[in-house]
Amino acid sequence: MIDGKKVLFSGMQATGNLTLGNYLGALKNWVTLSDEYECFYSVVDLHSITVRQDPAELRKRARNLLTLYIAAGLDPEKNCLYYQSHVSGHAELSWILNCFTYMGELNRMTQFKDKSAKHADNINAGLFTYPVLMAADILLYQADVVPVGKDQLQHLEITRDIAQRFNAIYGDVFTIPEPYVGKAGARIMSLQDPAKKMSKSDENPNASIYLMDDPDTVIRKFKRAVTDSVGEIRYCEEQPGIHNLIDIYCACTGKTPEETEREFAGKGYGDFKLAVGETVAGVLKPVQDRYAALQNDKAYIDGIIKNNAEKAGYYANKTLRKVQKKVGFPERIR
Repeated sequence: MIDGKKVLFSGMQATGNLTLGNYLGALKNWVTLSDEYECFYSVVDLHSITVRQDPAELRKRARNLLTLYIAAGLDPEKNCLYYQSHVSGHAELSWILNCFTYMGELNRMTQFKDKSAKHADNINAGLFTYPVLMAADILLYQADVVPVGKDQLQHLEITRDIAQRFNAIYGDVFTIPEPYVGKAGARIMSLQDPAKKMSKSDENPNASIYLMDDPDTVIRKFKRAVTDSVGEIRYCEEQPGIHNLIDIYCACTGKTPEETEREFAGKGYGDFKLAVGETVAGVLKPVQDRYAALQNDKAYIDGIIKNNAEKAGYYANKTLRKVQKKVGFPERIR
């Protein structure tokens, strides 16, 4: 805990362009948490290089992502927004935790299997030990809670296993993190294949709404969204395309699915898709306007990067020094 608050950690990779799914499923909800938790939100650029990146593009995307955090409403005075690569403790603790993680545990990670299949020409050790770095991210700040989706629960479980194993040997060193069980973010699916999540890496440009899409692009993509031949706007599993559009509409308006069904009773899919598109464009515009203003204020963003890296580094080093002492590393002469 920090100043009486429980600690929350999360982060996003500096790859691709953030989607509406990233915003409604995570980022929008992060904004509400700073009063209850001491929040650390990282741009996890160390994780990004398990896949080959263009260096200049990675730097650009990392800065853009941190700027988007702020544009979306995260106050950098209340939340610690920082680059993972600017806090060396992430990599240092990751190495130590590697020595307390078993090969069998890493072999069971489904994400390694999935990414290996996608990047068969670059199955590197970093891809294999990715969950250990994620564990270091979380344990470095003694996080009490971590917001995770179903696809990340396995990583939180191995984090807990590593922390408990270390504590069993050296005493009460790490806080054992729990999954965040507050209000769940909307699970936003692909507009072209509602059986899978909206993804920033989708090869079909019409499948995802990106946070920087202009209103015409947003509306055009929704008009092309996959629906069905039923012809009724009903919130049911048998109509996954309409189900997804209702989820998006409700996440943006605060309405319930039942209210949405009543609002569009008797109307066609064309009217509904246009309404969803216009609503989403309206939600994104303030974020886009704020982002554009921040992009023009280099000194402000540079100051946040510097100050928040120092804050993150302070708390990271408190944990790291304790761990280094526990495992027997010589103390540093100051």
